[in-house]
Amino acid sequence: MNLIIYYSRKGQNYFGGAIRSIEKGNTEICAEYIQKAIGGDLFEVDTVKPYSEDYMTCTEEAKAELRANARPELKKMLTDIDKYDNIFICGPCWWGTYPCAIFTQLEALDFTGKKVFPLMTHEGSGLAGAPAALKKYCKGAVVGQGLAVLGSNAKSSEKTVADWAKAQMR
Repeated sequence: MNLIIYYSRKGQNYFGGAIRSIEKGNTEICAEYIQKAIGGDLFEVDTVKPYSEDYMTCTEEAKAELRANARPELKKMLTDIDKYDNIFICGPCWWGTYPCAIFTQLEALDFTGKKVFPLMTHEGSGLAGAPAALKKYCKGAVVGQGLAVLGSNAKSSEKTVADWAKAQMR
């Protein structure tokens, strides 16, 4: 069985040099493409304290969290992933890695015997530190091939994301 854990930012986002407002976050779009392609449960990581609606302020908040090694409180937490074999960890690239809220969730779980796959949305950073982060925070898991999706191309990435997700199941 598959689980797709994701954090996604709605509202103001960076698109190749410009700030645009979007109704659905780029990472959420990609997480839904994974679910559509291979099935599984979606779990959205959502912080108790919201990040700023202003994109530039949000980036500074994210940088401060990373520097402090913060673990933002989440509205709800997964406590057991025993029934899942494959876990996709999806997030935007914030300062070279996942948002700290993802780490709040990952540290609460036992990944022994699981396969985990990083997906990162970005505007030029690629996968950045996503594979290394999963090796660090998903103790006992095997980290599989990751996928980097240009955030501004998320809506048109369904085939790429689906093909990648299906390939991980072989």
